[in-house]
Amino acid sequence: MRVEDLATRPDLRRPALELGVVGGEFLAHDVIGDLAASARLAARWPEFFLVLLEDDVPVARAAAIPVAYPTEERAELPDHGWDGALLWAAQDVLDGREPTTLVALEVNVAERARGQGVAALALMELKNRARRAGLSRLVVPARPTGKADHAFESIVDYVARRDEHGRSADPWLRNHERLGARLVKIAPFAMIVTGTLDQWEAWTGVRPGDGLTTVPGGIAPVLGSVAQDLGVYVEPNVWLEHPL
Repeated sequence: MRVEDLATRPDLRRPALELGVVGGEFLAHDVIGDLAASARLAARWPEFFLVLLEDDVPVARAAAIPVAYPTEERAELPDHGWDGALLWAAQDVLDGREPTTLVALEVNVAERARGQGVAALALMELKNRARRAGLSRLVVPARPTGKADHAFESIVDYVARRDEHGRSADPWLRNHERLGARLVKIAPFAMIVTGTLDQWEAWTGVRPGDGLTTVPGGIAPVLGSVAQDLGVYVEPNVWLEHPL
């Protein structure tokens, strides 16, 4: 397994994107998430956009952004999780603020390479990149992948689930635990997607009604209103910190 980044191999961006996305298509319609477009990350922080290769074929990608945290105004990681981290990074660029912490936005492993420790390798390399850049922390607004099977359960109750060995019952959170990550806080509003009922049906194949409706790829339900022709999805994350 070899790790490259877009600073030295910009040609790998397109092949890395072909690995697909995590979650449903509707997540691409989070307005703040547009800041995380791969072309933007590749142009601004290519050294933190990693591509893992096996026999010269991409099998995983990992993207991270540097932010200033903690500061006098930022005593805690944002309740808005993934979205909040992107806003912090944009504010820091505009304000000329020096970053101190690396935020891992994504680790995506091709299905054929899962279960082989590839995600752990990507996280370890992000830790190495953070150290080399002189940053003091690596934090992750983790998306608990197994929660899609428990969409109506609160994120607090879901995170409290443990297996028979006392480990997190969620496979992605458990991966982080193995690498020494600690849970910092819940981010209850990590991603927010709004759309008309027609849009939700086009994105997911499911048309929300009044109240709560689950959709493919969602780890929380969509809150719908027929009268307002509106569906709102609010996804929670779990803030984790990896020791450097």
